[in-house]
Amino acid sequence: MNPQGKIYIGQSSDLSRRLSQHNDPNYRGTLHTKRHAGPWQLVHQEQFQTRREAMGRERELKSSRGRDWMRRKLERGC
Repeated sequence: MNPQGKIYIGQSSDLSRRLSQHNDPNYRGTLHTKRHAGPWQLVHQEQFQTRREAMGRERELKSSRGRDWMRRKLERGC
């Protein structure tokens, strides 16, 4: 999440590296986080055994229902 309340949903095998990339103004590999100012902070994470499972969950969270779930979770302070 960034200071303006934007949510970025993604998956990575190296979370700390990926968060650093999103917050690095010189890194050009992430369009969404460059279009919306940071700093970005991690507000939720889940672990999965396979990349396939992680990508499936990412797809769920990117749906309108998934984004609504995430917003409610954040509003409750979780």
